[in-house]
Amino acid sequence: MNALNKISEFFMTPAMKIVMILAALLFPFVASNEYQIYVMALAFVWAIAVYGMNIITGLCGQLNLAHGGFFAIGAYTLAILTVDHGWSFWWAFVAAGIAGSLLGFLAGVVSLRLKEHYFAIFTLCVGFIIYLLIDKWEELTHGALGIINIPAPQGFGLVDFTETTPFYYLALVFMVLSIWLAARIANSLLGRSFRAIRISDELAASLGINLMRNKVLAFVLSTTYASVAGALYAGMVRFIGPAEADVVHTFDMITFLLVGGIGTLMGPLLGTLAITWLTQSLQFLEEYRMIVFGPLLVVLVIFFPRGVVGTFLTWRGRRLAAAQETAKKEAASEKKPSSNKAVTPRNQEAGNHA
Repeated sequence: MNALNKISEFFMTPAMKIVMILAALLFPFVASNEYQIYVMALAFVWAIAVYGMNIITGLCGQLNLAHGGFFAIGAYTLAILTVDHGWSFWWAFVAAGIAGSLLGFLAGVVSLRLKEHYFAIFTLCVGFIIYLLIDKWEELTHGALGIINIPAPQGFGLVDFTETTPFYYLALVFMVLSIWLAARIANSLLGRSFRAIRISDELAASLGINLMRNKVLAFVLSTTYASVAGALYAGMVRFIGPAEADVVHTFDMITFLLVGGIGTLMGPLLGTLAITWLTQSLQFLEEYRMIVFGPLLVVLVIFFPRGVVGTFLTWRGRRLAAAQETAKKEAASEKKPSSNKAVTPRNQEAGNHA
C-alpha cells in the first residue's frame, strides 16, 4: 500500500512532467515506423483543440458544440491564405489564430446570452452554419473539392517540417505551450472566476464576477485554441475539405475530454492519446466506431463521470483525508495515556507527599 501511495504521489510531482516530456522527446527513436510518429503528432494537434474545449466546458461549464467548426475555420483560413493568396505559412498561421478569436468573440457575444442546453443547441446550429458555408461557398472555400497542396510550415536551417519527425517535434512544442498556458489560466484569478461560474451564475455574480465578460473571454480562448490546432492540422495533412467542420469532430473532442477528465489539467492530453491510439488499433471497425465508443462513453459517464484523471484525483483526495483522520486519532490516543497517568492514585499520592 505504501508503494501505491508513493506512485500516486509521484504522479503529482514536477518530476512526472519531466518524465512525460522526456518520453515524448524519445518517442520517435523507439517508434517502430514513421506512421506511428505521424499518429502521435496528429494526437498532439487534436490535444491542443481539446485543451481549448476544456477551458469553455471544463472550467467555465458552457458546452460549446461549435468547437469543430472553429477548428475548421483555422484550417481553412491558413489554406486559403497560403494556397489562393500566396501568404507564407507562419503569417497565415497567425491570421488563423486571429480569425478564430474574432469569430469566436462574435459568436460568443450572441450565444452566451443563452444558458445551459439552450446555449448548447445554439452553438450546434453555429457549427452547422460553419459547415454549410464551407461546403457551399465555392468561390472562397473551393466547396466539396476542398483545398489541396497546402504548404507545410517553413523550416529553418536543416529542419524541414515536410518530414514527419520534425513536424512531430513542432506539434509537441505547440502542445506543451498550450498545456502551460492552460495551467496558468486554471491557477490564476481568471481560472477561479471560470470555476465559480461553472458552479453557479448566482454564486459568481454574488462574488462580483462579471458573468458575460468572463464567459466571452473563455469562449474566445477556446476558439483560439481550436483555430491554432486547425491551422497546424492543415499544415500537417496538406489537404482539407468540408468534413473538417463536421460536428463529428466536436463529439470526438467531447469524448477525449470525458475519457481523460473534464476540468483537469492532464485529462485532455490523456484522453486524446488514449482514444486516438485505440481508434488506430480498431481501424477495421471504422464504420462501426460509434457502436464501440457510444456504450463506452455511457459507461464512463455513469461510473466515472470525472474521467480517468478526475477519478484518480478524487481517489487521492479521499486517501489523503483518511490518512489525516487516522493521524488525528493516533495523536489523540497518544495523549490519553499521559492524561490518565496524571490522575492515577499513585501519581495523586506522589503529589500529596510532595
